[in-house]
Amino acid sequence: MAVAITGKRLRVLLPILASVAILAPLAWLWQASLLPKSYSAMDMGYLDFGGGDAGQESAAGHHHGGASAGSVADIQADPARKADVRVDLVAAQERLTIGGKSIAGYTLNGTSPGPTITAHQGQLIEVHLRNASVPAGITLHWHGYDVPAAMDGVAGITQDEAPVGAEFTYRFVAEQIGTYWYHSHQVANEQVIGGLFGALVVLPKAGRPNDTDVLATAHTYAGRKTINGVAGDLKVPARAGQRVRVRVINTDNGAIEAWASAPYKVLSIDGYDVNQPTEVTDRSVTLTGGGRADLEVAMPDDGTAVRVQVSKGTAVILGNGDVAAPPQPTTDLNLLAYGSPADFGFEPAAANRHFDYSVGRRPGFVKGWPGLWWSINGHLYPKVPMYVVREGDIAIMRIENHSGDVHPMHLHGHHAVVLARNGIPATGSPWWVDSLNVLDNETFDIAFVANNPGIWMDHCHNLEHAKDGMVAHLMYEGVTTPFRIGGAAENQPE
Repeated sequence: MAVAITGKRLRVLLPILASVAILAPLAWLWQASLLPKSYSAMDMGYLDFGGGDAGQESAAGHHHGGASAGSVADIQADPARKADVRVDLVAAQERLTIGGKSIAGYTLNGTSPGPTITAHQGQLIEVHLRNASVPAGITLHWHGYDVPAAMDGVAGITQDEAPVGAEFTYRFVAEQIGTYWYHSHQVANEQVIGGLFGALVVLPKAGRPNDTDVLATAHTYAGRKTINGVAGDLKVPARAGQRVRVRVINTDNGAIEAWASAPYKVLSIDGYDVNQPTEVTDRSVTLTGGGRADLEVAMPDDGTAVRVQVSKGTAVILGNGDVAAPPQPTTDLNLLAYGSPADFGFEPAAANRHFDYSVGRRPGFVKGWPGLWWSINGHLYPKVPMYVVREGDIAIMRIENHSGDVHPMHLHGHHAVVLARNGIPATGSPWWVDSLNVLDNETFDIAFVANNPGIWMDHCHNLEHAKDGMVAHLMYEGVTTPFRIGGAAENQPE
């Protein structure tokens, strides 16, 4: 016998059905966004072959390891080779004194920044890390340095974090000269902001190429801008006629600008030399989060001091006396056209992989939390692309930003050359980057050779953004990882 639905009952039932129609999809989205307590990067997202061959080996390797897969843990320097440079680092949680104020933070060997590691090209560097008291554990990532995959220092991808009392040893050959840095990649945003980082400088075999070589590591502790961990300006003796190299490292999440009171040259960007740099007089250089630039100043013959601004808040003062802060230029140096062209060492036109990395922002759920989140190619973490290459491939990646914010994009294990910005091709020196400042409504085309097998993070180096899901990976076919995010090791790479 049919039961008639009266108007009164219908008025009650319709709102209930409407609520179910709204809440059911939301509940499904919430459930789908939850992450297990332990998961592998190999299971994240979807495979993107960039138009290249989609071999069975890679498809199997993404989820199950594949019969012929190799582990990132096995990709390392010759274990029998003796170290040329050996460094012991002890990580601790302790209070720092910055500008006369005591703040909570972290140290390496009792200081922040930690010790500068210096080596000559071709030497094998061995760093022995011990965690004395960092509660969440620690790893060390060699930012911008193309180390073997096992040494990349990303918790849950290339190693387990080192908990309190544990140790880990990093070994790699210093093939690349230039200015780099190292920092924690476990709970990275909190630990890097708190001071777990230091500089890495690799010199040519012949030694330092400049008369005076100055390191200027910029970092903001609890709102106080510093150079080399000290609030205020850094004063460096320099004589008339000397050439001074100032190695500027930006360890903050946001970009900074550098400029000078005298003409200067940009000798290198992200560790790679600029071909035939010319003098700059009315431009500033933008260093994105994680980026580096080596600036050269020729000291005036009359003995006048030179001021190199490292953002508005701090400066390196070269020579005797003082000099007024020069006004900040209104225009940035266009690195797309700076210097003279040179051979890349490969042919981008022969690229066999073409990837898109489109950064947006949309509502949804990430890790069970509702909000407005960063998206990659329209997807939210962890359903993000796993870019797949084979060793020897040439890849072109288009990075597009329509998210309403700026993003310092950082690819681990590789340097890429900038081909174009907003469709305008590069005309100057090859502009090699590992950290690239991508403004809102800006597009970059970059190219790289897949010459360093592993599983590599490709993420925003505003580490707050990375923590909120702006993370993808580059994976080589046949390479797997035994490490897991979360789990008993409590690996938290961002």
